Amino acid sequence: MLGGRAGRLVLAAGMAGAVTIVPSAAASPAAAAPADVVRDSQSWVLDMLDVPSAWSVTKGAGVTVAVIDSGVSQNVSDLAGSVTMGHDLTGLSTQPSNPRWGQHGTWMASIIAGHGHDGGFDGIIGVAPRARILSIRVIPDKDDPGFRTYDSEQEQSIQRSLAEGIMDAVKDGATVISMSIGYSAASGAVRAALQDAYQHGVVLVASSGNSGHNDERRNHGFAPVSFPANYPGVISVGALDRLGAPVGFSSNNLSVQVAAPGVRVPAQGRDGLYWTVDGTSPACALVAGVAALIKSRYQHIPPALVTEALTTTARHGPSGVYNERTGFGTVDAAAALQAAGKLMAARAAASQVSPSAHFGGGQAAVPAPPVAPRGIGQLVLCAVFAAVSLALALAAGARLRVLHRERNARGSGAVSAYAATGYPPGYPPGTGYTVPGPGYGVPGPDHGVPDDPA
Repeated sequence: MLGGRAGRLVLAAGMAGAVTIVPSAAASPAAAAPADVVRDSQSWVLDMLDVPSAWSVTKGAGVTVAVIDSGVSQNVSDLAGSVTMGHDLTGLSTQPSNPRWGQHGTWMASIIAGHGHDGGFDGIIGVAPRARILSIRVIPDKDDPGFRTYDSEQEQSIQRSLAEGIMDAVKDGATVISMSIGYSAASGAVRAALQDAYQHGVVLVASSGNSGHNDERRNHGFAPVSFPANYPGVISVGALDRLGAPVGFSSNNLSVQVAAPGVRVPAQGRDGLYWTVDGTSPACALVAGVAALIKSRYQHIPPALVTEALTTTARHGPSGVYNERTGFGTVDAAAALQAAGKLMAARAAASQVSPSAHFGGGQAAVPAPPVAPRGIGQLVLCAVFAAVSLALALAAGARLRVLHRERNARGSGAVSAYAATGYPPGYPPGTGYTVPGPGYGVPGPDHGVPDDPA
């Protein structure tokens, strides 16, 4: 992946030379390209994902997609009026007016929600052309004037910026978050922010990474995992070529869930020109656009059902099963929309049944009480009986206490006489009565003291 030292957040656009100007639009402003050239150049991408069929249902209206990236220019023709500028969390002084600001982020945003220009017939048409983009800048492009400063920052600081960006996206109303970035280490702060976003119903999409050709893959058969793609709840996206085959640079590991085009994907740059982009970055942006279509049609669909709709309808490769390079297969926008509708219908139907209906037939199956409820008169009579019974019990208790005191008084006198003569009353000497030995009837010194525990 592009970027600085190992462990840094990096953009997932691809390798050197992977970004080029579309020949027909070479070095020309966006409006100068022929009306059909750019649109024709991206038709294979949209057709592979069956996006045009999905547009008969929705084009993404009402959805905001947060592009957490290097920034999105709001001045390019194919995104005009669709971009809301969020926070710049890089801590750098580079301004949006700088031509090196927001290159990668603008490419990704146009792939997600480009609406063309001149009536929408020219330029880039995104997967969800009526969706809005929320630009949140957490990383600079490699040729940004502040990149060296960024590259020297502590990793914890960079991770906190990403976590803060995710939280800002939730606060600002995004329902889909697209993250075409990668990080080689996990972060508790980022994971907590993603969990909070997930619990707020936000769909999370990230690129799986461009480490398919590195030494770790050659030595162990798998590319290293990339974060945030490897966090729970995040849809990790791999890259395909024009024939639908996995691209060699696309990271192959068990985080990958679905795949989308990642080679020569047309996009508009912040300079207004049209570019083709390689990498898992554009693949992530395309899937984020499909997620936006689903959220537009079914606003309250949970992220888990969006993931299920995408993975269960994905078109499998030749193996027909899951694999670590393409996940469950190529995303099918129209089929995923249809599956999402069925999942939501099943969820609504299940929620309308009372839980009691599943246990013993509900209230209708509860038998009548064996004894009829008492009336007010019976309750008063029971209360009177209870009061009388209590009074009698108290009187009997008082009488028993009196008798107990009298018995104790008589017993005390007998013991005194016995102690004086050595014989019990009525047993004078010579009658054959044997004086009891010590302790007879008299508690010993340990009486009432429990034995020591064994």
